[in-house]
Amino acid sequence: MAQPCSSSNMLFSLFQALHQLYYDPNIENKNLAQKWLMQAQVSPQAWHFSWLLLNLDKVPEIQYFGASALHIKISRYWNDIPADQYESLKSQLFSQITRFASGSKIVLTRLCVALASLALSMMPDAWPCAVADMVRMFQAEDSNVDGQARCLALLELLTVLPEEFQTSRLPQYRKGQVRSVLAQECGSVFPLLEQLLQQQDSPGFIKQKVLKCFSSWVQLEIPLMDCENLIQAAFTSLQDPELFDTAVEAIVNAISQPDAQRYVNTLLKLIPPVLGLQEQLRQAVQGGDMETSHGICRIAVALGENHSRALLDQVQHWQSFLALVNMIMFCTGIPGHYPVNETTSSLTLTFWYTLQDDILSFEPDKQAVYQQVYRPVYFQLVDVLLHKAQFPSDEEYGFWSSDEKEQFRIYRVDISDTLMYVYEMLGAELLSSLYDKLGRLLTSTDQPSSWQHTEALLYGFQSIAETIDVNYSDVVPGLIGLIPRISISNVQLADTVMFTIGALSEWLADHPVMINNVLPLVLQALGNPELSISSVSTLKKICRECKYDLPPYAANIVAVSQDVLMKQIHKTSQCMWLMQALGFLLSALQVEEILKNLHSLITPYIQQLEKLADETPNPSNKLAIIHILGLLSNLFTTLDISHHDDDHESTEVKKLPVPQGPNPVVVVLQQVFQLIQKVLSKWLNDAQVVESVCAIFEKSVKTLLDDFAPMVPQLCEMLGQMYSTIPQASALDLTRQLVHIFAHEPAHFPPIKALFLLVTSVTLTLFQQGPRDHPDIVDSFMQLLAQALKRKPDLFLCSSLDVQAVFQCGVLSLKFPEALTVKASCGFFTELLPRCGEVPPVGQVVHENGKLLLQAVLEGIGGQASRSLMDHFAEILFALSKHCFSCLSVWMKAAMQQEGFPSARLSPEQKDTFSQQILSRERVNKRRVKEMVKEFTLLCRGLHGTEYTADY
Repeated sequence: MAQPCSSSNMLFSLFQALHQLYYDPNIENKNLAQKWLMQAQVSPQAWHFSWLLLNLDKVPEIQYFGASALHIKISRYWNDIPADQYESLKSQLFSQITRFASGSKIVLTRLCVALASLALSMMPDAWPCAVADMVRMFQAEDSNVDGQARCLALLELLTVLPEEFQTSRLPQYRKGQVRSVLAQECGSVFPLLEQLLQQQDSPGFIKQKVLKCFSSWVQLEIPLMDCENLIQAAFTSLQDPELFDTAVEAIVNAISQPDAQRYVNTLLKLIPPVLGLQEQLRQAVQGGDMETSHGICRIAVALGENHSRALLDQVQHWQSFLALVNMIMFCTGIPGHYPVNETTSSLTLTFWYTLQDDILSFEPDKQAVYQQVYRPVYFQLVDVLLHKAQFPSDEEYGFWSSDEKEQFRIYRVDISDTLMYVYEMLGAELLSSLYDKLGRLLTSTDQPSSWQHTEALLYGFQSIAETIDVNYSDVVPGLIGLIPRISISNVQLADTVMFTIGALSEWLADHPVMINNVLPLVLQALGNPELSISSVSTLKKICRECKYDLPPYAANIVAVSQDVLMKQIHKTSQCMWLMQALGFLLSALQVEEILKNLHSLITPYIQQLEKLADETPNPSNKLAIIHILGLLSNLFTTLDISHHDDDHESTEVKKLPVPQGPNPVVVVLQQVFQLIQKVLSKWLNDAQVVESVCAIFEKSVKTLLDDFAPMVPQLCEMLGQMYSTIPQASALDLTRQLVHIFAHEPAHFPPIKALFLLVTSVTLTLFQQGPRDHPDIVDSFMQLLAQALKRKPDLFLCSSLDVQAVFQCGVLSLKFPEALTVKASCGFFTELLPRCGEVPPVGQVVHENGKLLLQAVLEGIGGQASRSLMDHFAEILFALSKHCFSCLSVWMKAAMQQEGFPSARLSPEQKDTFSQQILSRERVNKRRVKEMVKEFTLLCRGLHGTEYTADY
């Protein structure tokens, strides 16, 4: 479709495009039409055709487009309108709104939005009493339009005015000015709204529109005392089912405005009407009216949550605020299961956080008084929350949809977070209370307890123990003693038992004598696929925290784990966790024991891998290979006999002496090395298999550090062969790890150096062939180069390393569209430039080619690269100014002399200013250089001073 034209064909083209947009089934035609219409709306001709499209003989879709075009022209292109045309534009809009008062509602709303935009742009100077004028205009008798239609049109206009203000593009200083004028003009609006609400003969739809209008105006931060009468009228409207939802919205918006807390007397006056809703709330709950109970709860929570501090401060009114708190407690404990029978209780949880924070923020004396009043309330809250956290009956739960079950799970997490927070208020007494209840429940012979009750109490314990240090609690030993007494007949209860044991794993590490009370339960649960996540994660926690006390149980743990792994009871991710658990467990054994257990544990997998290595590659055996390699990776991630990860002082006394001789992981890796090479030879083309192989060695290197040394020569050789055959990013990442850990050690420098030179040579060849299809390899290569410069700059002294080619690859990588690749390339240059002095080949290449680097950096800043990368480009400029200043001043001058570079939007003065800033004394301040670059890139992109830069 052609560009919007100025000929008489314009209207015909508009009708054609609108018809396509609304009625053409072809999505491409719709998109083309929409694009053309958007251009038409902002064209100069829009002023003319908009009025023509509003003719009453047109269909509403066409009229709506005309009204929208007017709004866009007024709101976005206000400066194009001559001041002497303001009055005629205003008059035309009033006239059109009057015409459409009895017409299409969507067109009427759009015209009201256009007039609202006009008013906001004109007030206060060009239209001092805009709102009063609007009210007067529509109250004037007009024989052509009946009173109700005029009233609705006025209410629509008054409703959209504050909404248009909230989304307007007015500059900040104007926004403050206009907000202040609007707040004063509410004196023309509120009396009208009060009158309409109080009139007995006002129809329901008028009252609904009045409440919406009030709801819109209160968001302009109008003083709460000025809203008092309308809020009271809104409370009265809550008795009318038709007006209920709109009245709730109006009251909540009025109460929730940030400025409201200044009007304490008005807030105190609002408590009685809120408390007066309790009977309506109870009836709604009894009648299963979820919408009404939800709405009343929103009002109570809005008052309590937004103003708890202000209301707590009114000590003489403590009883009325406590009554409000108890009303919110009723909402928290509303009968029924969330989210099936009720959706209200979740609204209240944040209130309890806020109230607690406010109480604990008082000075000690005042806090003690409030603690006395509110500690019993919070103990009641714990009971209510644990009751709400209970699962429904098995039969009822079976009918829940998967979405309802997920919502309930999230709801329980929210309850868990609340209980953890409440612990700060109630302290150890909370744990004692939970323990006493659980003890009575499990030892009572009078009546059998439901599993749901037991599970909820345990869940409360787990919620607190997961995040709070319970090591000094005197009830945990009793809890550990009670757990084996729980009759587990249900998956949900079993899950919670497991997670509770996991949450107490640090306590078990300090009280190892109790491990045997719970470990058999965990090992038994491992065999149940329904308890997969809870049992495996709990065993992993125990093995990590208690590993020095587990040797007596090691044989049993390994045997049970081996059995469930062979039976394939668990999904892949849980199998990986289980291997990590076994790695922690084996770390604390003697070397001979480790080797013996490793042999029995991984021999079946090695045999399976040998068989798979002989098979022709296919999707099925690929998955099996990746699974086995993953198991080995995860085992070696945590198997650390040198205890690199031990940072707890309490475990120092338990540490075993560091053994002499080869590390067991290295022994195993050497045994399977040829097998891994055999697997690789068949699967070199498959990135996932190569990645899985590299992961075994990468995780082992990270865990073992220097202990990995015996493997370095053969691993370097294998990596070199792999990468030479088919370059893959995972091989470069593993090379980077080896450089990081071993390059500085003379004994390992030769194989590391040979590998580094080989992968660099292969990658340079890849660049000559065209690297665009391999951004992951380029990313990893840049990270490898940066690591080499950081750990062993001597690598860049090798005569066989083409430093100039490496430099040019880096410059090319700065122009990649992938942000991560560009970031890695910037990292390479920020490591390279500081080496100009100490590494002669680097200094020479930078001196000869630095101009290309600066050119690429300026192109990126000029708009070629994402704005999120500007800090990284600034780092390069900072390094250039610090280490190559004399050259930079020459290169910068030459670069900025190019016409239209780095952006056609820049004036010569702006380019000069930036050059001078980068070369000024401020260049030594990295933060300032980053600010200069951010400022300059906005100028380059034409975004400086626009709304898009607000968060930048």
